[in-house]
Amino acid sequence: MTLRLIIDDPVPGVRYSLQKDDMPFEPCTAGDGPLAFELPVTLHPDGRMTGPFVRREGPRRRFVYIRIGTSAGDHASAWSRRAKVDIHTIPAALLVPGALLEVHLPGRARDGSPACATVRPVMEWRPV
Repeated sequence: MTLRLIIDDPVPGVRYSLQKDDMPFEPCTAGDGPLAFELPVTLHPDGRMTGPFVRREGPRRRFVYIRIGTSAGDHASAWSRRAKVDIHTIPAALLVPGALLEVHLPGRARDGSPACATVRPVMEWRPV
C-alpha cells in the first residue's frame, strides 16, 4: 500500500522531508505550491502498518514524521521541527493491499510558521 501526504500551503523556502529510519529522506524545498510525499507501507492482515517510514507509540498508534528545516537537513534554517501524521486513524475500509491513499495536511501553524507536532488533516484520507 502507498500513502501520499500532501502539505497544503507549506512555508516557501523551507526544506521538508520524510523521516526514514531516523534520518531525512529525499528532502525538498517548498515553493509556492503544495508539497507531496509518497511512501510505501506494509499492510498486515490485522490492519497494522509497518515499514521504514512508520513509527509506533504503544501497541496501536502508528504515524510518520515529516521533518522540517534543520531536521530535514537545512542547517541554515530558522526552524527545526517535525510534523507527526497519524496513520492508525485511517478508516479500516480504506486499508486494501495495493491501494494508494491520499491525505491533505496543513502547511502552516496559526502564527504562519511551519506546522509541527501532531498535525490534523484538512481533508480526510481518501483512495486515489
